[in-house]
Amino acid sequence: MTSENDAVNTQGEFAARLRAARRGYRLPPGLGNTAERAGRAVLAYLFPHFAAGPAPAEAVEPEGLELQALLADALVGPDLPPDAAAGAAARFAEWLPAIYDALMADADAICQGDPAARSRDEVILAYPGFFAIALYRIAHALHQLGAPLAARLLTEYGHRTTGIDIHPAAAIGSRFSIDHGTGVVIGETAVLGDGVKLYQGVTLGAASVRKDLSRTKRHPTIGHRVVIYSNATILGGDTVVGDDSIIGGNVWLTASVPPRSVVTGGEHQQRKRVSAPAAEDMVEFHL
Repeated sequence: MTSENDAVNTQGEFAARLRAARRGYRLPPGLGNTAERAGRAVLAYLFPHFAAGPAPAEAVEPEGLELQALLADALVGPDLPPDAAAGAAARFAEWLPAIYDALMADADAICQGDPAARSRDEVILAYPGFFAIALYRIAHALHQLGAPLAARLLTEYGHRTTGIDIHPAAAIGSRFSIDHGTGVVIGETAVLGDGVKLYQGVTLGAASVRKDLSRTKRHPTIGHRVVIYSNATILGGDTVVGDDSIIGGNVWLTASVPPRSVVTGGEHQQRKRVSAPAAEDMVEFHL
């Protein structure tokens, strides 16, 4: 049985450990909140849909300067000292037109691909897939600018809000769309071409989670105009899904398939035929 003196000594030792940890902590206070605030500010600057109040046209230039200052604060951390963070924020401002154009193309792809979507405005304002993609594109730019921690904080904000988990280092092409989206996971080294569409529960993951593989390509490559239906799992850095392919729901795929393939599966990967768009030159797999 622990004595009162032993308990006091244990508490004192634990307090000493916490004091040492606090003295060694080097991250700016509230970094997570600052990153989220910066992400929301970027969205509000690009799209009045996310603004807390009116977004007057004449405020664009001053808001842009405020946004750059906020980003400079958000990027300060273990990766970037203050001077470098200010430079990265300035570069990010230069990249904003390309980010905006990419997001408008994403919104259009989602709207055109979903019969329930009545307008681009509805997609931007209400669709979790667009919100997660928007935060990913912002975070991906920050990752490229040498701020991986701020980028990860931003995509984790999107993950927490939407249930869609996209690593900021993943490379995703234009006109990307996620329908419904809950449970989608896109790993760090995944590469997606243009016009890819994912449904809920899709995992683009690694076949192995060994730490010594952290600097290798662990996640699949998805070609252009590929559609991946709900709860499909595609694993491995050597796995390539060819252009214009269709991956059916609940498929478990760890091998490459050529362009224009149709891959289908059922519960427990039993052989099961499903309806899919047919073309004479398509290769159809039943797993």
